[in-house]
Amino acid sequence: MSQELRILIRDMSQANRLWGAPRIQAELAKLGIEVARSTVAKYMVRHRKGKPATGPSWATFLRTHLHEAAAVDFLTVATANFRILYVFVVLSLGRRKILHVNVTAHPTAEWTAQQIVEAFPWNDVPAYMQRDRDAIFGAAFQRQVKAMGIEELISAPRSPWQNGYVERVIGTIRRECVDHCIVFGENHLREVLKEYVEYYNSSRTHLGLEGDCPEPREVEHEGRVYAVPWLGGLHHTYRRNAG
Repeated sequence: MSQELRILIRDMSQANRLWGAPRIQAELAKLGIEVARSTVAKYMVRHRKGKPATGPSWATFLRTHLHEAAAVDFLTVATANFRILYVFVVLSLGRRKILHVNVTAHPTAEWTAQQIVEAFPWNDVPAYMQRDRDAIFGAAFQRQVKAMGIEELISAPRSPWQNGYVERVIGTIRRECVDHCIVFGENHLREVLKEYVEYYNSSRTHLGLEGDCPEPREVEHEGRVYAVPWLGGLHHTYRRNAG
């Protein structure tokens, strides 16, 4: 193993403190560098990490229909002046792509229904939509979803694992984005999330996608490796300069 590769692994792990060996291995693969995960773990800089999430597997029906399904949920974010903002997330389950996010201080069923319209503006709607039993998904939301021809899959009481993909994405947004930002208001949070969603969809590698991104990313073999920072350097994409 070359000294240059050891340095690259060290630099990646140092610059992206939230990444583990699988993420670095997948990022290297996008640069045409095949290296064992154990080797990455050996040379990366160590950072303290939380306990990985575990939980039951998806029901057979949902696994079968992943490419026809979306999921929705909210997360809450506290601002610098202790206001609570609500972030609505729409996730396509087939490739774990975040289709839509928006922020409000006062969520209502009507506002949430409008977000579904904005998430699927060209009638390219999923067959199924997974959600929990939160009261925010009230009559106005249910009417809109039904009018769009979407069948709702509602989680059982106290069973967040049944909406596991979007729950996992919300946890990822917390750990990789909003937990590291001081939020000043709705517009500021929207801008932060807009950049994170672009990074998440176009650059962030996923184990569940065999090391690819929601928007497939080509492997680059030739040229000098350089880093593209996201969110002020909280994350990076690694590319090759063909020139």
